[in-house]
Amino acid sequence: MRSKRYLWALTFTAVVAVAAVVGLGSCAGPGGSSDVGAIARARGLTEADVVAAVKTYQPTGKFDEYIMFGSGGHSGQVVVIGVPSMRLLKVIAVFTPEPWQGYGYGSVDHQEMLAGAGMAGHDLSWGDSHHPALSETDGDYDGEFLFINDKANPRIALIDLRDFETKQIVTNENMGTNHGGAFVTPNTEYVIEAAQYSIPLWTDYADESRYQEDYRGLVTLWKFDREAGRIDEGRSFSIELPPYWHDLSDAGKGPSFGWVFLNSFNTEMATGGVEDGNPPFESGASQNDMDYMHIINWEKAAEVAAQRGMTRTRNGRRIIPIEVAIEQGLLYLVPEPKSPHGADVTPDGRFVVVSGKLDPTVTIYSWEKMKQAIDAGSFTGHDSYGVPILDFASVIEGQLEVGLGPLHTQFDDKGCAYTSIFLDTKVTKWCLDPLEVVDDISVHYNVGHLATAEGDTKSPDGKYLVAMNKWSLDRFNEVGPLLPQNFQLIDIEGDEMQLLYDMPIGIGEPHYAQIIKADKLEAFRVYPEVGWSPATMSLSSDAVLAGQEGVSRRGNTVTVRMTAIRSHFNPEYIRVREGDRVIIHITNIEQAFDATHGFGISKYNINLSIEPGEAQTVEFVADKAGVFPFYCTEFCSALHLEMMGYLLVEPRG
Repeated sequence: MRSKRYLWALTFTAVVAVAAVVGLGSCAGPGGSSDVGAIARARGLTEADVVAAVKTYQPTGKFDEYIMFGSGGHSGQVVVIGVPSMRLLKVIAVFTPEPWQGYGYGSVDHQEMLAGAGMAGHDLSWGDSHHPALSETDGDYDGEFLFINDKANPRIALIDLRDFETKQIVTNENMGTNHGGAFVTPNTEYVIEAAQYSIPLWTDYADESRYQEDYRGLVTLWKFDREAGRIDEGRSFSIELPPYWHDLSDAGKGPSFGWVFLNSFNTEMATGGVEDGNPPFESGASQNDMDYMHIINWEKAAEVAAQRGMTRTRNGRRIIPIEVAIEQGLLYLVPEPKSPHGADVTPDGRFVVVSGKLDPTVTIYSWEKMKQAIDAGSFTGHDSYGVPILDFASVIEGQLEVGLGPLHTQFDDKGCAYTSIFLDTKVTKWCLDPLEVVDDISVHYNVGHLATAEGDTKSPDGKYLVAMNKWSLDRFNEVGPLLPQNFQLIDIEGDEMQLLYDMPIGIGEPHYAQIIKADKLEAFRVYPEVGWSPATMSLSSDAVLAGQEGVSRRGNTVTVRMTAIRSHFNPEYIRVREGDRVIIHITNIEQAFDATHGFGISKYNINLSIEPGEAQTVEFVADKAGVFPFYCTEFCSALHLEMMGYLLVEPRG
């Protein structure tokens, strides 16, 4: 077999040859030398560097083949990145106010959605977005919707990919935090959300001394109404689980359709208390050699949840109690290596791959063997809550040593799998048939999740893998003790993986991503009609068309009907009295591509982003007398600075 360096040399020679053919071999241009070889040598670039640059470079006006939706971590948002260029295309505002998009800074629709997403009586201005999930049809991404969970505050958000805007946030007061979400069933019948740290379920408070009696885990299946483009909270339900800590989940497909596979850890049910001399959670929750994967029949559970008397209600949500789940054959357990993280279903739906953070192997479970054991009632016993336990040795297909600290697995189109290895800081490539390791590549550093192109579907594309790394020491310019985290693009088309690109992420902690073929997305260029409401995805009843502008008063309420067009607002003066309630209906009556306008009012903490055709409403109390300029906050034309007006608030009395 030829050496890597020999192959790189051939490729590098080919690159230089191509440059020479197109006339760039030695000519000097306005930017200095255009000799590819000379530039590479002057910058100290290797052959591999040049090839990687060619593979990722997107000339201006050329579009990426794939789009990656990545979690924005503690920003609470979603990042949209082109692949292979790794260009940041957009940050979608989700759980956290975001001024450029006017998200949470005046729009009545946004304000109401964020206010309704508070929990425990608190308004929430941050989130920990973790696992984005693209909607699926028949097990493939369909490019219509995106879901994302907030781990810190158990919430699920829905994003419409026609305009890349958040439309709905649902809350789950019955959970403490959620990590095992969001994941969808193969036709997006349900969005899966699993609690991580168990809390009391049937009572508001219980001391940790009653952990085993009163604390419980929970998995929620949010019913998705595709026609309405919304999660249907009334048709959603949860299943009570033992008080283990639950982690990642995945939905079966093909032969395993109708089932969900959910990891857990802390089957010790440790309660910590290092301050009292007890073993800390870290060690107390890592004593057992094995934890449990939960096997859940979601299709049958939906039927059970619809039957009278089969659920209890808590905080307005229907829950199937654990005893009903056991009696109805909805819930089973199978041992898995200690402290597992990933539970990943293979594209054909025949196997489930599990990695244990404290075990150097991946374990491959056979769905056929698990289903046979369930149908035959072949169990080794029950846990302390009565859940049947399958025999580990009889349901696995095999185990493979892949490195220290395996976490998460993705797949390609050639029957290979890729597992992130946290402690060894690498990605291991391995095959299912025959079961063997075929390659690995170092990443920088301490990789968490990874994503391959279309890697969570029944028909992955391969081509690219992105490793999401927690640390980036010595990768980038120093910017203080808090370092950017690092997305690394890896070429997986050939037999050997090649690192192509390091992308620092200036928000933390990006956690997981999914990569979709760009041509599956059909985003609006402009909204379909002037006066469009993004909240309802239909014409707004408060839309203002040209010639309908004006200001009216009714008691202490002033209603402004305004239009925006390059380069002026109409009206340009809003005259109110101190203490008035002000309602502004504003429509961007442009229909030109990218003719976005903003609307910001000085000192009133109000800013909107109004895309072409969009109608928005802002409402506030003019509680400060004075003169306050408002202006277009989006640079829209040569006369952008002239696009302004005045809010005149006359002093009371």
